[in-house]
Amino acid sequence: MLRVNAPLLTASDRPADADARDVVMAGQLQRMLLPPSPFAWREWTTAHRYEPAGLISGDYVDLVSHGDRLYFMLGDVSGKGVVASLLMAQLHAMFRTLIPFDLALDDLMSRASALLCKSSLPAQYATLVAGYLTTSGEVVVSNAGHPPPLVVRSGSQADVAATGLPVGLFCESRFSTATLTLAEGDMLLLYTDGLTEAEDAMGNDYREQLPRAAAMVGEASADALLDRILRDQAGFRGRLRNTDDVSLLAIRRN
Repeated sequence: MLRVNAPLLTASDRPADADARDVVMAGQLQRMLLPPSPFAWREWTTAHRYEPAGLISGDYVDLVSHGDRLYFMLGDVSGKGVVASLLMAQLHAMFRTLIPFDLALDDLMSRASALLCKSSLPAQYATLVAGYLTTSGEVVVSNAGHPPPLVVRSGSQADVAATGLPVGLFCESRFSTATLTLAEGDMLLLYTDGLTEAEDAMGNDYREQLPRAAAMVGEASADALLDRILRDQAGFRGRLRNTDDVSLLAIRRN
């Protein structure tokens, strides 16, 4: 029997509806990479929200339990669309590959940054907060050029400032870490800039409103904190929609 090889399809030959189906499936696969929410680990509870502005996203959220630590990562890849979603999946795979090597957090960040730098195009990078929880209430965290997480405790907040440049920006970047101690009921809130850069009808962004919204939650759960913030941000925007991906991760010590 004679086999006739079919010609390869070019981009112009590909049906538009097939491209649309691919994007929808890519979005579904991205959601499959997300951790469970809420998620309980020893005396910690976490919850996240993941709200892409379109079908696919450049935001990255993950939790990895390894030994006596629970690692957490939340990041935002530069750019939008398919390229950003591919880099998001790449970050997911890199951290899950590197974490079992039991590296110090600063070394973990440096190696992930180098791998991303060497396997992406120029000007592609990601802002990122990564760290791990311990059973003693300590949180070790590194902030690579990302919006500062909030420590929410008893109606007050404190920022965790950036301790390094975005990952992937340079191939030999170094990162520092900070160690926090959360008491029972304290929470750590991580978010992407799609939350705080949302604007109201007057052109004001949500940045200064976030601490107030977080302070009004009191002794609520991580889930309740995220729900409260998203409702408040929606009220702030009014009829305007989010034009950027919005992701949040709340970590609470029970």
